[in-house]
Amino acid sequence: MSTQPLSANADARRDRSARADVSGVSPRLTLLMALACGLIVANIYYVQPLLPDLAASFRAPTGVVGLSVTTTQLGYAAGLVLLVPLGDLMAKRRLVVVLLCASAVALALTAVANSPTMLLITLALVGLSSVAVNVLMPLAATLAGDGQRGRVVGSLMTGLLLGVLLARTVSGALEEIAGWHAVFGIAALVEVVLAVVLRLALPDPPVARGLTYPQLLTSITRLVRDEPFLRRRMMIGALGFASFQLLWTSLPFLLAGPPYSFSTATIGSFGLIGAAGVLCAQAAGRLQDKGMAHAATGVFALVLGASWLLLGGGAEMLPLLVIGIVVLDIGVQGLHVINQGRIYAYGPSVKSRVTTAYMTSYFVGGSLGGALAVTLYTRFGWIGVCVAGGVLFALTGILWLTDRTKAPSPELTK
Repeated sequence: MSTQPLSANADARRDRSARADVSGVSPRLTLLMALACGLIVANIYYVQPLLPDLAASFRAPTGVVGLSVTTTQLGYAAGLVLLVPLGDLMAKRRLVVVLLCASAVALALTAVANSPTMLLITLALVGLSSVAVNVLMPLAATLAGDGQRGRVVGSLMTGLLLGVLLARTVSGALEEIAGWHAVFGIAALVEVVLAVVLRLALPDPPVARGLTYPQLLTSITRLVRDEPFLRRRMMIGALGFASFQLLWTSLPFLLAGPPYSFSTATIGSFGLIGAAGVLCAQAAGRLQDKGMAHAATGVFALVLGASWLLLGGGAEMLPLLVIGIVVLDIGVQGLHVINQGRIYAYGPSVKSRVTTAYMTSYFVGGSLGGALAVTLYTRFGWIGVCVAGGVLFALTGILWLTDRTKAPSPELTK
């Protein structure tokens, strides 16, 4: 493995510096960071149940408005590449606050968007700035003591998953009451309040120096190239989130048309059905702590595959659709929690870069899944979406069956 700038000695020095002032995370701070994760990540998903109304508001083709999901995810992916690595270079608290303020501005601009083009641009900026959640996650993992790290990360993941699921319900309900402009306007105000609270509450551990920004970005490529353990987690995560976005991007169109013809608020409420995925977060974390991560990955992959069989019958039968959504969310979120737990086996000095590598792959997969959903539903209907979901499951199963790398390189875990 290359020794610059990821040499074992340099990493060890930075790890000692990062750990110097770590004394654990209080339950109150854990709860606050979990709440923050949910509120931040929700910004990316508010748009999904609004797609039919946005198409009507702008008098734009469904496919054009559907791209708002893709552009938001791509903006998020860009932020993961360009902004999250700064967490290994500058104070994470300051970075979180700056990103929250930028997110508030982007959401406010989305609220006053008057064309599909402006909507796509502002939502890309929302995605870009919402990577604050991926600065909070490695910060929490670094602050936590060895005996509480799994529990703290699991709590933040629970908050994040609740944000993902409840965003659609909140968005649909607000749209019914005050229109889609209000959804993004209120979200902007929430980000301002959150920036103030986190500025006052977050610890500010010392930052390990020694790398320039270009070196930091270059080192991510080298890390991915040299770490098969990380690459495998990246691919499994990307396929899982592609399945997630494939479902949730196409679902509003299925539910808005016959035989269901549901309202926007009802469509948004389907986000509550996926709450079962949140319930598995802590259980997945405990399996990780017990050394059962590989077996658990295989189980969650099988759960994902079973969901698409159930969803295939959901075009005409609502009970099968509901059960399929629950099962899919359990599979996807279980895979993600296991993957997150495994990548944080890397040392503190590279946690932000590992997060960047994994989450970039994860959200690129989601962006492709969202784009695929619009294309497939338009051309082939719901059955085309379900066949694609089955293909994604098959690829995930192949990756799991051929996985021979069970841990990160030892020199990067110190």
